[in-house]
Amino acid sequence: QLQLVESGGGLVQPGGSLRLSCAASGFTLDYYAIAWFRQAPGKEREGVSCISSSGNTIIYPDSVKGRFTISRDNAKNTVSLQMNSLRPEDTAIYYCAARRFPGYYSCSNNWLSYSKWGQGTQVTVSS
Repeated sequence: QLQLVESGGGLVQPGGSLRLSCAASGFTLDYYAIAWFRQAPGKEREGVSCISSSGNTIIYPDSVKGRFTISRDNAKNTVSLQMNSLRPEDTAIYYCAARRFPGYYSCSNNWLSYSKWGQGTQVTVSS
């Protein structure tokens, strides 16, 4: 069974850090671009980072640029999202998603581009 499983969410104070992981089972991530999305209650799903299968292309929206870092470890079949300087507005359910794009240098922060999804992990930033 092909699965993506997120972990690492939790409750953190403003200014704190969390590291999310996305682990794949049943398939290898080597040829997949991976993206992280988040969705807060009443808000649209927002892409917060993506990384191409080669790792050479990484995209962040301005809302998280300089605070979030995406990385991949193909040997462990995982992708991580390091989140620093967290703010209350970062509170959301975070999802990872995977897609095989043509070539090795593409990724997208548009959630409509992805067909494989994890179940999500809750991140709450509050004092």
